[in-house]
Amino acid sequence: MDVPQEPQFERKAKRRFRFLLLFLVCILLLSITFAVTLGPVKMSAITVWKIAIAHIPFIGDYIDVNWSRSQERIIWDIRLPRVLLGAVVGAGLSVVGVVIQALVRNSLADPYILGISSGSSVAATLVILFGALPIFGQYALSFGAFLGAMVAMLSVYLLAQVGGRIQTTRLLLAGVAISMIMSAITNFIVTLAPKDSGIREAMFWMMGSLAGAKWDYIPIPAVVVAVVSIYLLVHSRSLNILLMGEEVAATLGVNMESFRKVLIIITSLLTGTIVAVSGSIGFIGLVVPHLARLVVGTEHKRVLSCSILIGMILVIWSDVCARLVLAPQELPIGVVTALCGGPFFIWLLRRSSYSFGGGGK
Repeated sequence: MDVPQEPQFERKAKRRFRFLLLFLVCILLLSITFAVTLGPVKMSAITVWKIAIAHIPFIGDYIDVNWSRSQERIIWDIRLPRVLLGAVVGAGLSVVGVVIQALVRNSLADPYILGISSGSSVAATLVILFGALPIFGQYALSFGAFLGAMVAMLSVYLLAQVGGRIQTTRLLLAGVAISMIMSAITNFIVTLAPKDSGIREAMFWMMGSLAGAKWDYIPIPAVVVAVVSIYLLVHSRSLNILLMGEEVAATLGVNMESFRKVLIIITSLLTGTIVAVSGSIGFIGLVVPHLARLVVGTEHKRVLSCSILIGMILVIWSDVCARLVLAPQELPIGVVTALCGGPFFIWLLRRSSYSFGGGGK
């Protein structure tokens, strides 16, 4: 009589998980809608959707235009790309957080543990303050941030290798060391800045901001996030095995060494791409994976799916707070995520029933 209960239990778990995903998708759509409506100029949700649908080829021809040109510009040119970029950034940071915590087998790791963000900041501040990489024109900041991320990643990767193998402890220590060095270089560059306004812009960018969001900024990070997420979902079993150690992986026929190298490369690429368009936004990659594990357990296919949606929602509303709390001035979004994420993480650490993976003591 006990044998049939397991498939029934699994079916119930799958139904609950699907319901959770549907619920999060609904929350995401509502978040996007209301985030666009909020601001100095109030907009109705209906107007937001009508303007958005009006820009869809063929379908938009059937929408009656009953809004002003200024309303269309505010929604389509300013608010909607900012909200959608926030969603992409949240998804990317959450995915990197899940992967790095599995990679280093440490629940306190986040996307910046490898010093990639600090490397991006060095190159980006050079572009902002001194006009470096002028050959790339308007893409100089994005290319500089990505280039800095790749340099930091390669440095950490080379330092972490011993006899051609990557050791987790050396990986963590190398990441901390490179992060501190890059942060020191960034601060030195800022002290040499020729203009005070440039210093303010660089510091604002270093703490994260979506203020300069444009439609042109969305496609590349969106494609990178989508491709990396699909790859990780396909290889979610290997991520599960990664937490079990080398001996279990060898028994199951998984080459963890090559898989780790792939993870380091794709997480560096994803982090560099995200930082290039949003600056350094902390705590999302640290907190979101824990939230997902609390809800769905440790299976990485479910953790990744939930983390993507939760990360999108959190960054969207963090940006709304950044825009509105001190309006008409704006806070760096990194300040908001730190103020919200810090207390949450302290509470999480104080929970005696919580451990890496969301269960056990």
